[in-house]
Amino acid sequence: MSNQIYSTGLTKVNDTFLPMIENQLVSNGINMDQYSKQCVMNALSSINAALEAKGITFSSPDLDKNNVTTILLNVAALKLNAAASPREVYFQIRNVKVKSEGKDVWKKQVEMGIEGDGNDAILARFGRNVAQVRPYWLVREGDEFEYPTFNGLEMTPPKWTPKGKGEVIRVVYPIIFTDDSIQYFISEREDVSKNLVAHIQNNMMNETFGILPSGKTRYDANPEQLKKIAEKKSEILKKASGLGLDALDDPELQQWISPAWFEYHSRESMIIRKMRNNAVKKIPKEFSNAFVELVHDRASDGEYSSVREEIAERANREPIDITPEPEATRTPEENPTQSADPESNQTTDVKRDPVQKSSVTEKTKKGETPPADDDF
Repeated sequence: MSNQIYSTGLTKVNDTFLPMIENQLVSNGINMDQYSKQCVMNALSSINAALEAKGITFSSPDLDKNNVTTILLNVAALKLNAAASPREVYFQIRNVKVKSEGKDVWKKQVEMGIEGDGNDAILARFGRNVAQVRPYWLVREGDEFEYPTFNGLEMTPPKWTPKGKGEVIRVVYPIIFTDDSIQYFISEREDVSKNLVAHIQNNMMNETFGILPSGKTRYDANPEQLKKIAEKKSEILKKASGLGLDALDDPELQQWISPAWFEYHSRESMIIRKMRNNAVKKIPKEFSNAFVELVHDRASDGEYSSVREEIAERANREPIDITPEPEATRTPEENPTQSADPESNQTTDVKRDPVQKSSVTEKTKKGETPPADDDF
């Protein structure tokens, strides 16, 4: 009897994606080590579980496979382990509209989110001059806490006496740097309301608020309808911003808030996770590779994709017709770089002020950047 090798569906998926991911990393100057490979395999297993929960597979035509490749690149470059405990990264499935052969079609797309421990791992690996990430403090309402004080460069460390009562109101990260100095990065509970507003804004991306007829999407809206939709979004976001975290209990707003935010059993964990993320984001990172830095920016910024989509959607929606004035009809005053020669009926270039030119040259020699003509 001949030996036969049987492969599960997930093993075949690993064999398909791993070489592809490794080739793309190498082309961007990154060597894929064994731990990165393990992170990719764990990510594929976690994504497979998320897909099965929705009744689809990697071979399903409804799945946006390009998006899966991008996510696996992120996982490999940042070395985020979906099998770690606590986990460092998670995946969920969203319905999104994409272009296919010139038509808008709905696809299942995998979305990646970095957990609090994932940000800790990134900080330990890429933090600028970070020697050690110490265990974070969860400061509760009933605890005794004193903020750090500063006298010039001298710092008096914060003081914390845990009592174990009340909600977590701040998170403190003690970080030891390579010069043996210790800094304390603090994030507050009330600042999580900004994360919540961004979450609501992201979930309202495809909302039309009944401004369009039934069956129409925001992609069918004309400029006037887009303006009305934007005004309604602004009104809702202003309300959410005013309520702060109390927005979690507002019936009108809950339709744009994921259950993980407002459900009683998961609300506190979500708020703590956001506080941890906010604290870690304040700490400078240093990436040895521009590609890894770009991957980190995309993965850590929850609004990156939505902003890019909004820009792509609104670009070139209102054509602007500009009729240039014929050059011959312009007067010397309207052409400051030219002067008329009455005898030859020709124009000659006006030389720059030698003082101004010298000033620019001097600045260039000193390493300063001269101001641009249109500096916005």
